[in-house]
Amino acid sequence: MTSTSRRYRGPVPAQPLVVVLDHGADDHAPLAEALTHAGARVVVTADKRSALAADGLVIASRATAAGLMPALRALGADQVVDRRLAGGRPVLAVGVGMHVMFAETVQDGTATEGLGEWAGVVDAVAAPQAPATVEVPAGSALFAGLDDARFDVSHPRAARTFPLLDDWPADTRLVVPLVTWSTEGERFVVAVENGPLVALHLDPVSSGAAGAEVLARWVSSLPTVPDLAE
Repeated sequence: MTSTSRRYRGPVPAQPLVVVLDHGADDHAPLAEALTHAGARVVVTADKRSALAADGLVIASRATAAGLMPALRALGADQVVDRRLAGGRPVLAVGVGMHVMFAETVQDGTATEGLGEWAGVVDAVAAPQAPATVEVPAGSALFAGLDDARFDVSHPRAARTFPLLDDWPADTRLVVPLVTWSTEGERFVVAVENGPLVALHLDPVSSGAAGAEVLARWVSSLPTVPDLAE
């Protein structure tokens, strides 16, 4: 007489669920595909509840801040971002999605109020048109070992400063935000790692293997509950 039994083969890492917020201003298919290759289960949706519940939320755009902000507010994305960050839940902001995390973005002399997660202004910069290296801060989880890699940082607007660092108290136990800077042309902010809020001025999709590696590191950092294999 023979019998069969279930055998526990150890934990199988769960794929984190990532929502790319569909605000109607962009084609998110290339980024969604890149995040899938990075190891995520990806849903592109405008649904507020899904955006709140996901393991990771991505807000990305190549549009203007003036066009993006009304769409985000109409979806309640400002509330979603606040609630997620208050609970320590990851948010990745990419391109103009990063720009609107600052207090304001200036274009053609007109200022657009952002979500205000960080002080500072996004304005026109002299960005390199070819892929460029970046200045990686010590302790960076996203860019460690990528000092010689080249990234697409060609967007014509960026933040030249990150005022939060200027006012950072010396006696705090809070983790200091890590800022990655451009190294070619004008100096500006390329990426920020600030607890659950991570932002990329660079375009991870058009940055080749280096951009794919940065996305993979962000996806791998997302907390998930592992599944059990039978």
